[in-house]
Amino acid sequence: MSRDSIRYIAAIGLLIVAVIAAGLFVWLPEMRQSSSAAPRTFVTDIDNWRQTDQQRLVQSQYDFTLGPNLEEFPLQLGQWEGADIPQSNLEVFILLEPEEYIYRRYKDQDGHILWLSMIGSRKSKSFHPPQICYSADGWRTQVSSSALGLEAGEVYALQLDADREGQRHLVLYFYLWSDATRDTADGLVLFKMTLPIVGETDSLDEAFALAEDFARQIFVSGEKL
Repeated sequence: MSRDSIRYIAAIGLLIVAVIAAGLFVWLPEMRQSSSAAPRTFVTDIDNWRQTDQQRLVQSQYDFTLGPNLEEFPLQLGQWEGADIPQSNLEVFILLEPEEYIYRRYKDQDGHILWLSMIGSRKSKSFHPPQICYSADGWRTQVSSSALGLEAGEVYALQLDADREGQRHLVLYFYLWSDATRDTADGLVLFKMTLPIVGETDSLDEAFALAEDFARQIFVSGEKL
C-alpha cells in the first residue's frame, strides 16, 4: 500500500472519530439531564381556602413553581399540540394581578380542542372559582368534583358543567402548591382545563375522557396525604 493511500485512510479515520465525538458532545449532556430528572411532587386540592378530602400529593415531570417554569411548560404533550393564545381580556391582569398567566389551546390528532389556563401568584386575590365568571356571563352551571385517573392513583378536580344558548363547556380545575404547608406566599397555581362540547357525537363523558388523557401526559401519580 502506498504512503498516499495510508494517509488517505488515516484522514478518513480521523474524520469519522471527529463526527462521533461531536455527536457524543451533544448527546451525552441530554442523556444525563433526562436520566437525572426525577419527578417533582406537588400538593393539589379542589379548594384553595380549606383542605378537603380530595387533597392529593401528585408527581409530575414538570415544574409548577413560579418563575420561568410555567412559561417553559411544553406545547407538545403526547398527541396534544398546543399554541399560546394572547389574552384579550385585560381585566384578567387588572383584577387578578397574576404573577404568571398561561393561556393555550391544545388540539389532539382528531381535532378535539382543550383550553389550558394556568394562573400563578403569591396573592390570594388572584384566585376565585371559575363558576363565578360563568354565572356572571349568563351561563347555567352545575358543580361537582371528579377524580382524574392517572398511571397510579388520581388527582381530583372541581368539575363545572356550563351551558348557555346551545353552548356547553366542561371545566375541570384544581390548585397546586409546592408542599403541604399550602402557603400562598410561596406560590400557588390554578390549573384549569376547558373543553367545548360541540356536535352530535360529543358528550360530557367524551370530554372528560379527553381531559383525563391530557392530565396523564402531565401528572404521573396522585396519592392521599
